[in-house]
Amino acid sequence: MRFVSIRIITDDVPRLVAFYEQVTETTATWSADVFAELVTPSFTLAIASSRTVALFGAGSAEAGANRTVIAEFLVDDVDAEYERIKAVTTDFVNTPTTMPWGNRALLFRDPDGNLVNLFTPVTPEAIAKFGHTASNAR
Repeated sequence: MRFVSIRIITDDVPRLVAFYEQVTETTATWSADVFAELVTPSFTLAIASSRTVALFGAGSAEAGANRTVIAEFLVDDVDAEYERIKAVTTDFVNTPTTMPWGNRALLFRDPDGNLVNLFTPVTPEAIAKFGHTASNAR
């Protein structure tokens, strides 16, 4: 088994795609007006219209209702990303904070209220876990 993507269901695909294009600095590929993907080297973020939910089973997903999942992105410098992301959103849950597990993290919400975490490993243990140095996060 190989984990390849996360799909976010939204009532406004163009708005959410534009937001994640700015956050990830990646251009989306549109397969239909109700579905787009942002492909990164490590995974794909798929964004689909709430109109597609019926294809999986009526009521199986609800746009804007997630309060448990956090989409996480490894970045070179979370503090620099914070300065850049201020132009994209003001809905911050926290500013860059060093977590007990060794990552410096920035948590904010996308336009639908989903949590997004940008993080940079800063302790030797966290750096070893992710094989991360400032020059190879991307």
